[in-house]
Amino acid sequence: MHQKAPFNFPAMIPLWMFPIALATGNTYVLKPTEKAPSSALLLASILHDLGLPPGVLNVVNGGKECVDEIITHPGVKAVSFVGSNSVGEYIHDVGSRHGKRVQANLGAKNHATVMMGDSKRASTIKALVGAAFGAAGQRCMALSVVILVGDLETANSWIDEMVSEAKKLKVGNGFVDGVDVGPMISKEAKSRAESIIEKSIDKGASCPLDGRGIMVKGFEHGNFLGPTVINLSENYHLDSDQAITNPAYTEEIFGPVLTVMTVPTLDDAIQITNRNPYGNGCAIFTSSGATARKYQFEIEAGQVGINVPIPVPLPFFSFTGNKGSIRGDVNFYGKSGVNFFTQLKTITSNWQYEGGDLGGVAMPVLGKK
Repeated sequence: MHQKAPFNFPAMIPLWMFPIALATGNTYVLKPTEKAPSSALLLASILHDLGLPPGVLNVVNGGKECVDEIITHPGVKAVSFVGSNSVGEYIHDVGSRHGKRVQANLGAKNHATVMMGDSKRASTIKALVGAAFGAAGQRCMALSVVILVGDLETANSWIDEMVSEAKKLKVGNGFVDGVDVGPMISKEAKSRAESIIEKSIDKGASCPLDGRGIMVKGFEHGNFLGPTVINLSENYHLDSDQAITNPAYTEEIFGPVLTVMTVPTLDDAIQITNRNPYGNGCAIFTSSGATARKYQFEIEAGQVGINVPIPVPLPFFSFTGNKGSIRGDVNFYGKSGVNFFTQLKTITSNWQYEGGDLGGVAMPVLGKK
């Protein structure tokens, strides 16, 4: 078995997979991202010290050539991947053509619908801000889009409060106590996010909170981007029948950027969410059981939170993102993870006590002696 692990959760993501793979009798090759290789080596070292035999869990480092060698090797039966769309689609395509079972978790654009008329305002705003800007937005289940349902005056006040709450977050070195938002993974990632913000504003969006240009004392050349809020429908309701083309919505920014819009009805919010090509997760904030029930049945995303901003399932369930957020048809961890790392086998037997018919030219019939 083989896995390529991402930079944002370099220990947690491998722990989704290799414990199940090892427990079901497989050996494992773990290739961490070049941007964060240390966690994989530490995990392997811990297991080695605990007595795991050599060759059971293996860690290799490298770039595309290393990946190609692994996903085409005849000794590799299955491949797990978490990361970007372009790399994941490549691994799924090449691995599948070489007869591998492949599960690849790709990009996301996670939407939260807020029923402003009946959700608990203060706690909802705190949850939205935390889900959007925690880990500097660099997680596949980060909250990317908030759809406010209701009138425009109320929506403007909600956005003002979200901005005020986001301004309380401290940006800085993640190893310092009290820091809420750390740096982005690279200068390239920061530059890309800033470029999308700029293009979004050029395309007509407003930016009530702009985190570009933030300076962290002692780390003036760090890859820091402060919490940013982009409003796609300032002072008007977004038309759910029209495609949204603003880059703040169409791109997976993978940074501390939250896109906000306002619509008049829950049906509009569901329509917009379902039209998005991704399907990792979504959430609704409401005090109405009937509203929540309608949402959970009509929404297409594979992981749904009811007053839960980041609905990542507990380990005994499975990570059930869908649509453009996954390639392959077997999900990560839980029962699906066991299925992925095992192969079904069917045994048909015929035990005769004293002689008996073991079959002839005719097809066997159930119950016939």
